[in-house]
Amino acid sequence: MANPAEELLDVVDEHDRVIGTALRGEVYRRGLIHRCVFILVRDPAGRIFVHRRTDTKLFAPGAHDMFVGGVVGSGESYAEAAVREAEEELGVHGIVPRPLFKFLFREPDGGKLAWWCDTYEAEWDGPVSPQESEVAWHAWLTPDELADRLTRDTFVPDGLDAYRRYLDFRAA
Repeated sequence: MANPAEELLDVVDEHDRVIGTALRGEVYRRGLIHRCVFILVRDPAGRIFVHRRTDTKLFAPGAHDMFVGGVVGSGESYAEAAVREAEEELGVHGIVPRPLFKFLFREPDGGKLAWWCDTYEAEWDGPVSPQESEVAWHAWLTPDELADRLTRDTFVPDGLDAYRRYLDFRAA
């Protein structure tokens, strides 16, 4: 889609029930709850795909993220969006995300934005060709390298929340 702000999204309530639709720009402007998917992608060595978002993103431009993903389109399932987003952002075909957990993210510090996050994990054993309109920089980092970057780089707040939950989920 040429203009992400014109993408039609399902608006949901605090229980993730669809209550309407709105354009993405309106969803962000009015702080309407919507749906997103996050996919943590590892290579066979256990390294995590980490990237810096382009400066043109509507949310958290230029921030780093350890998840690929994005909004769920109107009428699209979480699972469909997970495959679509992972394949688009990585520039690959045939990825198989495994569902992990879902949570309601609320923007920190009294921000008005909120969205349901369905979180997945996938393994990819091959080259990637990240989408230039989404990814400004990328690398495969070990968990220790990622932990170091978390102390010195700016990461998207929803990705940080999801990653903390992911670490807790794996430890349980």
